[in-house]
This record gives sequence, C-alpha cells and structure tokens, in this order.
Amino acid sequence: MKSFTYERATSAADAAAKAAGTPGARFIAGGTNLLDLMKLEIETPTHLIDVNRLGLDRIESTDDGGLRIGALVRNTDLASDERVRRDYAILSRALMAGASGQLRNKATTAGNLMQRTRCPYFYDTSQPCNKRRPGSGCSALDGFSRQLGVIGVSDACIATHPSDMAVAMRALDAKVETVKPDGATRAIPIADFHRLPGEAPQVETALEAGELITAVTLPSPPGGRHFYRKVRDRASYAFALVSVGAVIHPDGTGRVAVGGIAPRPWRVEAAETEMPSGAKPVAERLLADARPTEHNAFKLTLVERTLAAVLEEARS
Repeated sequence: MKSFTYERATSAADAAAKAAGTPGARFIAGGTNLLDLMKLEIETPTHLIDVNRLGLDRIESTDDGGLRIGALVRNTDLASDERVRRDYAILSRALMAGASGQLRNKATTAGNLMQRTRCPYFYDTSQPCNKRRPGSGCSALDGFSRQLGVIGVSDACIATHPSDMAVAMRALDAKVETVKPDGATRAIPIADFHRLPGEAPQVETALEAGELITAVTLPSPPGGRHFYRKVRDRASYAFALVSVGAVIHPDGTGRVAVGGIAPRPWRVEAAETEMPSGAKPVAERLLADARPTEHNAFKLTLVERTLAAVLEEARS
C-alpha cells in the first residue's frame, strides 16, 4: 500500500471542497472496498477524507411518505429498520443477500453504490484493464468471462456492477442526493447514477469531481409483494451470477430489476408491461440488446428462469 495523508471532514460541503481541491483525494467511510483496492494498489489515493463524523447516519421519513436514508447508514441498520422491512422489503432482502454480517456492519449506503466491479481482470494488475488504465484494453473480452456482463457492455469493458442493494434501489426508483464542492446540492435518479462503459469505462458514475453523496431517498412505498432472488456459485459471500428484484401486485403487474448481468442494475420499464404474461416475454424485452460471450451466454436463460421462479412464488 502506498503512503497517503488523512483528515476528518467537519461538514459535507467542507469534505466536497477539500476533495475537489486535493489531487488524488478520496472519501472513506466503512472502507470495505476501498481499503482492499488500496492494498492491491488498484486504488492509490494520495489523501483520504474521513466522512464518518458528518451525522449522515439517520433514516428519516419524508413529507411525501417516503424515506431519506443517510449516506452513512450501515447496511445492517438499513436492512433491519422496521420501516424498510415493512414497506421496502425488496431492499431489506437485497441487503441481507450481500456480503457477510461483518461487512454489512461496516459497509455504508453510499459506499455500497460506489463499490467497484469484481471483474477478475480489474483485480489482476498484471492484466490490461480499461477501468484501471484507460486505453490499455480489456482482458476479459478474450478471457474467461463467466461472471461478467451480457448487456449494457461495450468493446472497452464487459464488467458488471456487484451491488445487491443497488438492484433494489433501481426497482424502487430511488434518488441519490449529493453536495458539490461549491455547496450546491442535487438529486440524481438512480437510473442515471451508474454510467454504461461506452469508450470510457473508468467513468463509472454521474458524480462530478469532489461531489459527495449525502443520502438516498425512496418515494412512497410501492405496495405489492417484494422479492429478491440471488443465484450464485455458493450460498453466501458470493456475488450474483444473476439476481432478480421484483415488486409484484395482485393483478400480476409490477417492477423488476436485474443484477449480475450489466455495468449497472438493469431495468427496462417497457418490459414490465409483459409481467402478467409471464417470464419469457419480460426476459426477451429486458435482454433485447444482449451481447453475451461464449462463457456467459447461459445468463440469458438464467435470467428468464430466475424471474419465472419469482413470478411463481408471487402467484403462490
């Protein structure tokens, strides 16, 4: 690990301003992903800004009947919150499907959204990777790509986003609240937060330089029954091959978002009109522009079968 300097921020605006004014600065809270990347010298920040003492660790009701989740709310606390379990069960279930109890106790809401891909070629610094070194190439394109993306990918990158929580947030139409270095604030729809790789896979989110996440807001509860089904190689502490988060109403209508297949949580609202007709037509519209490799083409079938299992459970 390379040497770095460290300070504790006193306010969100102060943290954003210092990050923008310090080349190589990064925010740190739980550190469950960043510290691992620093040890491997994939991330080499010159300065860490600790945001743990900014008071962004509360879950509050909003005037429109939704919830405002502070950026520093730990995954364990969010999953166990009574309001989340009652009204946003898809989120609670997605969080409990991720990582381990120890990691959930440290990991934060904002950090979960900001975690980086688990593509093995991203983690292997001996291999070319456009996320690590733009323009060096994508080793996964001609490598072993079983875990990697089948849709939303490009010739520059086929990595997937690893978050379970983000899949639920996408199904719930969450918004990401931020503060910029000049003190201005904004709310970014979760649909626009994670960027597709295109020709610049190193640019992973819509955040500007120094911009700090302060909260995630959920609209009023969507009703219906909530499901999160994760298919993986082992029963715990494994990232999804495919995950399906769904909110399904008694008439068969609803929402569905898919994880493990794209650089961001994958949702196609137009496909949801097919939900009363069954999994196959939904999956066909969800995956209409899929670009699988020979190693991960099975994910197309796996999406359909996982969604079919969720729809069957909803009917029962």
